[in-house]
Amino acid sequence: MEIFLRTIALLVALDLVELHGPDGKQRIWLAPSQVTSIREPHAGIEAGHFAPGTRCLIFMTNKNFIAVHEHCVDVRTKLIASPAWQAP
Repeated sequence: MEIFLRTIALLVALDLVELHGPDGKQRIWLAPSQVTSIREPHAGIEAGHFAPGTRCLIFMTNKNFIAVHEHCVDVRTKLIASPAWQAP
């Protein structure tokens, strides 16, 4: 029983936001506390820098970025709604 309660507590403590990869099918779970900034890809899609379907770029604390299918407005709304969000 104790292991079960610890597992439940761990799942509640993890606060992740679900987004989708550029194709709209791949699920991406990320921790809002690890996001440093978000921006639209602008001309990078036409130049072939990002996968087709990329609508928003999310930059993380580990200096990587994640390309997602959702618009940046929707990403920002999901991040702000998360209890773990800390505005940069």
